[in-house]
Amino acid sequence: MHALNWKAVTWALGLFGAVTFVVCVVYGLLVPRALHMVQLLEIALPGFKWLSPGSFVLGFVESFLYGAYAGLVFVPIYNFVIQRCR
Repeated sequence: MHALNWKAVTWALGLFGAVTFVVCVVYGLLVPRALHMVQLLEIALPGFKWLSPGSFVLGFVESFLYGAYAGLVFVPIYNFVIQRCR
């Protein structure tokens, strides 16, 4: 197995987080309030309140940053472990 590229994984996970946030918001707008996760988004994303344009942008950026953080932490750990397992 090859070592992971930290830039590619970080961007991919950041974009995954941002896209997932957009999907959750769209889902929240389409279904009754009792069936979606407003409370989870408000707890997981500091400063996010359902739903204003500024809050949407904040949630989008925070979701991207959470994903990017996951990539920045995961890649070095993975590369270290894969190197040790060879």
